Amino acid sequence: TLSASIGPLAMNMFLPSLPGMARYFAADYSVMQLTVTLYLFSQAFIQLFIGPASDRFGRRPVMLFSLITFVIGTIVALFAPTIEVLLFARVLQAFAAGGMVLARAMVRDTVATNEAASKIAYITMGMAFVPTITPVIGGMLDVAYGWQASFITMLAFGILSVVLVWIDLGETNRVRSSSMAAQFRSYPELLTSRRFWGYSATAAFTTGTFFAFLGGGPFVATEILGLGPAAYGFYFGIMSMGYIIGNFLSGRYTMRLGVDVMMLSGNALALVAMIVSLILFFAGFDHPLSLFLPAGLVGVGNGLALPSTNAGIVSVRPHLAGSASGLGGALQIAGGAALSVMAGLLISRETGPYPLLCLMVISSFASVLTSLYVRSVSRMQEHG
Repeated sequence: TLSASIGPLAMNMFLPSLPGMARYFAADYSVMQLTVTLYLFSQAFIQLFIGPASDRFGRRPVMLFSLITFVIGTIVALFAPTIEVLLFARVLQAFAAGGMVLARAMVRDTVATNEAASKIAYITMGMAFVPTITPVIGGMLDVAYGWQASFITMLAFGILSVVLVWIDLGETNRVRSSSMAAQFRSYPELLTSRRFWGYSATAAFTTGTFFAFLGGGPFVATEILGLGPAAYGFYFGIMSMGYIIGNFLSGRYTMRLGVDVMMLSGNALALVAMIVSLILFFAGFDHPLSLFLPAGLVGVGNGLALPSTNAGIVSVRPHLAGSASGLGGALQIAGGAALSVMAGLLISRETGPYPLLCLMVISSFASVLTSLYVRSVSRMQEHG
């Protein structure tokens, strides 16, 4: 769980510091936003190789390599003299994706689909605790010591994860593939599966709703609603707490209700929440809670939906769990990163929060449609 949490920690902890970092590096906010979007796109690309590599060489050595690379990237970020060096460091930090990808594959190595969704939900609940508190801590550290303090904390978590994996993590991949080439040749088997595409698209749009918030939320909170770094970190905790609640409910009820029901329910909740937020701002309620309370319900919806979509992705072809986790994760992160970029580009003081809210409504609506699609395909295959 700790290793899987490193990626979200590196994603969320420094968000309250973004405006201050833009001033420190004398960069526009749109350029500083690349520390988020480049990190996400790099994670998407890296996952294409991490999954097949773990099917070929084993989960444990690939996870160790990923975490050590993250530690190196964090050290580079700490001493970055320019924005260009910082962006390079964020690419190295993106290897933290190994923790997330391989945690899902390890679960699927050992249990069946519905139980996998339940276990992934509990792992994700543990993962979500770290990004829940880190924006709050990151904001406080920024006020007291500057933005570098967040990266020092990331470094400590990274080193601890390397030590724990080295000492305590066993190998779960008992059937290794013959070569990396054989793993990449297996991708067509996944790409011709309508259920794989359905689950992957649902994961991309579900994650996209959250990533759009990551792309535009800090600007809305600080520049439009007037929140400081510490206050933004506090309000962001509402969304993260919602995610933990959703993960808990998913872990408790997925084995009873099934992955497709949980997926559809979570995405429908997120859609309703963001429509409510849009209505509140149109009605003139320009308060942080008009953004963050609905965002908290989006967190609950994501917590309900994502464990099931991820379990579905790695269960379409169980013998390709690592490759499926990597490819599905890449599609998921790439879709989310694209929405994060759009949110950062479209939003300004003049537009207010509306581009962000509209993007989140559109993404959550698309996730409902793809949830219905994959549910329909699953039923057809059951009766076919």
